[in-house]
Amino acid sequence: MAKRDLYEILGVNRDASDDELKKAYRKLAMKYHPDRNPDNKDAEDKFKEAKEAYEILSDGQKRAAYDQYGHAGIDPQAGMGGGGGAGFGGFGDAFGGIFDEIFGGARGGGGGRSNVYRGADLRYNLEITLEEAARGTEKTIRIPAQEECDTCHGSGAKPGTQPKTCPTCGGAGQVRIQQGFFSIQQTCPKCHGSGRIIPEPCTSCGGAGRVKRNKTLEVKIPAGIDDGMRLRHGGHGEPGVNGGPAGDLYVEIHIKPHAVFQRDGDDLHCEMPISFSTAALGGEIEIPTLDGAAKIRIPAETQSGKIFRLRGKGIKNVRSHAPGDLMVHVVVETPVKLTDRQKELLREFEEIASGNAERHNPKAKSWMDKVKDFFGA
Repeated sequence: MAKRDLYEILGVNRDASDDELKKAYRKLAMKYHPDRNPDNKDAEDKFKEAKEAYEILSDGQKRAAYDQYGHAGIDPQAGMGGGGGAGFGGFGDAFGGIFDEIFGGARGGGGGRSNVYRGADLRYNLEITLEEAARGTEKTIRIPAQEECDTCHGSGAKPGTQPKTCPTCGGAGQVRIQQGFFSIQQTCPKCHGSGRIIPEPCTSCGGAGRVKRNKTLEVKIPAGIDDGMRLRHGGHGEPGVNGGPAGDLYVEIHIKPHAVFQRDGDDLHCEMPISFSTAALGGEIEIPTLDGAAKIRIPAETQSGKIFRLRGKGIKNVRSHAPGDLMVHVVVETPVKLTDRQKELLREFEEIASGNAERHNPKAKSWMDKVKDFFGA
């Protein structure tokens, strides 16, 4: 099977710089890495293909041989472009170099650097009221944190002693295992990647060098934030390993249910009960808003379920700051606990209204006509 062009594999031009090669490989490696694509043979093959292409093109001698002779120039069996030394090298080498740089790995073989890992991100669920979400606020939260041990000052060793270089990996944090043609690099089983061992651990932190403490953090909640949105606080996650950067803290917002309003994006909805007489005759009613009371005029003959829009009385958008609207849903309330006189008046009204139902109750008349048509009456 013909081999693909190495520049085509990485998606770069033949005159690409080293930085362009590295950037292209970084993108492919992150996309097709086996850890991100478990049990995906196609992704694994593409990852290996991109790795081999980068290992050749990032080496000046191998790249020159490939540019002049193609794949034959870097084939150790072909004897061209520098002989056997211009080939791929061991498979383990393909997983060193730039791979270690991108994924935080370590050089094995003594004298290398320890594994450096970014700390894990943390999430904190913060519950606020609708009013706080609308206007913005500041909250003080307490989060678990890892801080330097006061006893050993972060060394992990008992006072008066010092950590020692791991004799298994020589301080590299990783060891290389040769299995025939393949060379595999893995985390040192003795020091677990730290590159050092602690003969006498600190009794306060157990050798970790850090202790758990709660710390307070001021969180600024922007006006208009919605339920489920997250606020990122860089560097407030778990600490990194071997000097790696700390992770981030994500504060996830949850808004408490409100007794009056329901939120829909930047709009607010509320139900407003009105009396039978107000709905029939009209009138002015007072309604609540987040900014205080407001008045709306109810036209005569208003039906239950009618919606009145109050523009700009919703919540300001967290990005554009344009305010939403308040939607007032009118609900005509049936009177209860009537007196005898009230019942008498309603019966009198019903008798008068039933004499001209088409005029006074047009919806009921229309509905009854549809029922008759349905049953063929």
